[in-house]
Amino acid sequence: MSGKPRRKPRSADIFINCPFDADYQPLFRAVVFAIHACGFNPRCALELDDGTEVRVEKIVRIMRSCRWSVHDISRTALDAGNKLPRFNMPFELGLYFGLARGARQSKPSLILDTERYRYQQFISDIAGQDIRAHGSDPLKMISHIRDWLNTLMPSRRLAGGRAFGRLYTHFINEVPRLLAQNQIDETEITFVDWSLLISDWLSYTDLKSNPA
Repeated sequence: MSGKPRRKPRSADIFINCPFDADYQPLFRAVVFAIHACGFNPRCALELDDGTEVRVEKIVRIMRSCRWSVHDISRTALDAGNKLPRFNMPFELGLYFGLARGARQSKPSLILDTERYRYQQFISDIAGQDIRAHGSDPLKMISHIRDWLNTLMPSRRLAGGRAFGRLYTHFINEVPRLLAQNQIDETEITFVDWSLLISDWLSYTDLKSNPA
């Protein structure tokens, strides 16, 4: 694995707003893969561990630098321990909307939930937005991100969502070998590790050489 990700231009940065817990991990990893595979840079609050920077300030700083964003607002169930919901994702979505209103250029977003109209029960103020439903399926998540980016950048001529899904399945099968090669345990994988594994693997793998 190389020392740092092969960064595309800053204009290709995409901010990710989603849960980071273990239950959501399969979806989060699929989001990062899809963004890389489509030729963009995934960015999120996990990319830098700086104890001197207030978390919300770090989030806003990254948001400002990103032209696009992906928001999954599905994690609203009550916590088993304190019986309270987690509203970090809707909060960050609101922050991004505010920044987008004051930006000099458009800042398109993809908003996701488990079900398409479920959000109307807990955040009705965004009624009218085109919410995509992933059904907690990583392959659906990848397809949604591919379709969204394909509408924003049609000149890239992206392969279809199913092709990207097959590529992801191939990558997941390769992960144990890649981790062993880089002496990383599954329990140690960070966002930076995952991003590097993907970008390095994609640098010598493509859809044409892995059609199935």
